[in-house]
Amino acid sequence: MNIVVLAGGLSPERNVSFASGAMVAQALQRKGHQVAMVDLYLGLEDYGHPLADLFRLPPPLPDLSIKEEEPDLEAVKAARKLQSGSIFGQGVLAACQMADVVFNALHGESGEDGRIQAAFDMLGIAYTGSGYLGSAIAMDKNYTKQLAAAEGILTPQWRTVKLTDREIEEVERSEPLPCVVKIHNGGSSVGVFICRTGEELHRALRECRRLGRQVLVEQFVEGRDFFCGVLDGESLPPIEVIPKTGFYDYKNKYVAGASLEVCPAQVDGKAEAQMRSAARRIHELLGLTAYSRSDFVLDKDNRPWFLEVNTLPGMTDTSLLPQEAAAVGVDYDTLCQKIVDASLEARKEQK
Repeated sequence: MNIVVLAGGLSPERNVSFASGAMVAQALQRKGHQVAMVDLYLGLEDYGHPLADLFRLPPPLPDLSIKEEEPDLEAVKAARKLQSGSIFGQGVLAACQMADVVFNALHGESGEDGRIQAAFDMLGIAYTGSGYLGSAIAMDKNYTKQLAAAEGILTPQWRTVKLTDREIEEVERSEPLPCVVKIHNGGSSVGVFICRTGEELHRALRECRRLGRQVLVEQFVEGRDFFCGVLDGESLPPIEVIPKTGFYDYKNKYVAGASLEVCPAQVDGKAEAQMRSAARRIHELLGLTAYSRSDFVLDKDNRPWFLEVNTLPGMTDTSLLPQEAAAVGVDYDTLCQKIVDASLEARKEQK
C-alpha cells in the first residue's frame, strides 16, 4: 500500500511524535509498503519533487532520538512558510488523499483529540487508530474519569479547576496534600505535577496556565506505576515502570535508561486480571479502535486505580505498548501491520 505516516503537529509532544513516526515508517517499509512521513503542521513546504512522486521519492526520515526538553512551539509557528490558521500544512491533505491509509503517529491535542479524525472522515480518508468521538472523549481526562467511575472502575477522586485567580486561590486554600495537578487534555506527562507542599501546588497551578485554561486536581495515590495495552480488542500483559528518580515524567519516559521497565510485570494475578479487565472495558466503553493503553497506579493494598487512557500511545524504541506486544510474541513490525489492518477493518464498518 501507499501509506502516509502523519507526525509532528503542534503539541508539546511534537518531538515524541517524530520519533514514533520514523520508527513506524521504517517498520511499514520493511513490510513492503511505500511510505512517506509528513509533518502535519509544516507539511511539504520543502519537498523538492512533484507531489505525484511522494511515495516513490519520500522525504528523508528525521532523527529517531527525542530531545529531553519540550519543543518551542512558537519557533515552529514562526518557521512555517504558509502562515495560515490551519493546522494542516502545505500539501498535507492532498498527500493523505493520495494514500491508501494514513498512519496517525501524532500525539497530543493536534492529532489525538478527534479533530483530525473528523476531518478525515469528512474527506473519506482512511486512518489508523480510534474515530473522532472516542478520541475526543479519551483526550479529556475529566470526561474519561466520569465514564470510568460510572462504570465502577476505581479512579482517584478529582475536580476540574478553571485557572482563574479566584479558583486558584480556593484550591490552594482547601485542597488536601499531597495531590496531583494535570492539564485535562495533555499527554507524555507534560503538564503533570505531584504537589506535596503548598508552594509546589502554587507553582504547578501557575505553570499549567501556560498550557491551558483548566486542570484536574486529583487525589494522589501512592503506589507502583502500571500500563496496560489493548490490541485489536484483546488486553496485553501490563508493564511496570520504575523511574530511577522522581516520577514517570517526560524525561523519564523518553530518556533511555531513566526508568526500569518490567514486562510482563511481576504482580499479583488478581491485580493483573483487574487491570486487564479495566483496560479492555475502557477501550470498549469509549468505542476505541485497534489499540489503546490505560495507565494505573497499584496501591499498597494491591488495588489498581485507573488514571487515563491513551488512544495513540507512543511507538518509540522506549515506548510501552511495543514491549507489551513483544511479551505475547508480536514483534514491532507486526504490531504496526496489525494496527493498520484492524483500523482499516474498523473504517469499513464506519467506526
